[in-house]
Amino acid sequence: MDLDLNKVNKVYLAGVGGIGLSAIAYYFLHQKKEVEGSDSIKSEVTKRLEDKGVYINYTQKADNISNNISLFVYTSALPDDHPELAKARELNIPVLSYFEFLGHLSKNYKTIAVTGTNGKTTTTAMLGLILEKAGLDPTVIVGSLVPQWNSNFRAGKSDILVVEACEWQAHMLEINPDVIVLTNIAEDHLDFYKDLDDIKDHFQKFVDKLPKDGILIKNRDDKNSADIKSKNILTFGQQQADYLFSDLQIEPGKQNFEINKKGADKMQFSLNAPGLYNVYNATSAVAAAGYLGVNKHQIWNGLHEFKGTWRRFENLGNFKTNIVISDYAHHPDAIKGLLKATKDFYPDQKIISIFQPHHHNRTKTLLDEFAISFDLADHVIISEIYQVGGREDQEHEDVSSQDLINKMQNSRKHYAKDFAAVKQIIQKINPVDSVLLFIGAGDIDDLARELID
Repeated sequence: MDLDLNKVNKVYLAGVGGIGLSAIAYYFLHQKKEVEGSDSIKSEVTKRLEDKGVYINYTQKADNISNNISLFVYTSALPDDHPELAKARELNIPVLSYFEFLGHLSKNYKTIAVTGTNGKTTTTAMLGLILEKAGLDPTVIVGSLVPQWNSNFRAGKSDILVVEACEWQAHMLEINPDVIVLTNIAEDHLDFYKDLDDIKDHFQKFVDKLPKDGILIKNRDDKNSADIKSKNILTFGQQQADYLFSDLQIEPGKQNFEINKKGADKMQFSLNAPGLYNVYNATSAVAAAGYLGVNKHQIWNGLHEFKGTWRRFENLGNFKTNIVISDYAHHPDAIKGLLKATKDFYPDQKIISIFQPHHHNRTKTLLDEFAISFDLADHVIISEIYQVGGREDQEHEDVSSQDLINKMQNSRKHYAKDFAAVKQIIQKINPVDSVLLFIGAGDIDDLARELID
């Protein structure tokens, strides 16, 4: 589809409460376009949009769609027979999925696509802040709220776009990249991919979309990324990389490290975000910024500004004498790293992990990996699996969080059929001076915020 975004006067966003489409709403608001949309539930995201003047329908029906809409963008979770989507097609309104829209948008910019299994959001936010502080004025679309922007979108005036390139159903292939930052590769989304080799093949297809003068920036230490090839490559990591981090020193609330670019002076950093995975994220952002010509002082200024993002090791406050932290981790590798990071920052406190698995297929196919990912937790509470609208397959729904509990070796493990049961278990444990770590990509964050004093 040939689409001139400058000729769009009114856009309708179906699923506007999602973290992706809400960013598109802000993009069009910045372009002074009329924005309308729909969602099935009210949330903090929809409230923010309504405060900006976006009209949102909470009943999704065909009558919401009219001929004066010049572009209809929808979340990929919408079924093909969704009434709004069907009506838009009936009226011959240009229709794009969220990812197809990103593909069109990326053609208008020098696009830096951050992709991989874990770390995309944090890396995108870090890189966006670095480029902002360097005066490169990027447009940034990120999968979380960044405190400095009070949004998941930053409008820039330059030709640089920094965007997450999600691997779910290989949607990153819609994007037209000039630079790719590949954080890592692991087994995930096995409802779409056949196996790990298939995942790697799709990432290679994405890298193959780079132009001749494009560049791949990849994790030198990630064995699953080793076979991903490109004409131009920069590496990051702690083993023989172009951007090498070293001398990692961890203290409560902070980790200090050095990054050495080949042929250049070492750069020293302090990061308020915990975890070795965040040092990797930071190093990848530094490598991308260095490739774009940002000097080490500007890089330091930008990374120093990073204070985390929404639902990424977010300290919400306290429940009695306990610290309450919310984190979006929903993959076994991410959970392992998160628990290690929590131990590093809170070495003398017990960790009560409250996990809501996300997606039945992921839970079933990675059940063994999930079962060993909580070994560092003092107590583990597993609530029932979050049902992902538009992404579930009945073939895999014959799995329960009880199956995960049964697989786990932890001596203090607890199954909770719902959030009410989670509260009862927490009350029974009666933690004191501990860390309550709420983990998952579903609505477990709502429970965490409900509990804080």
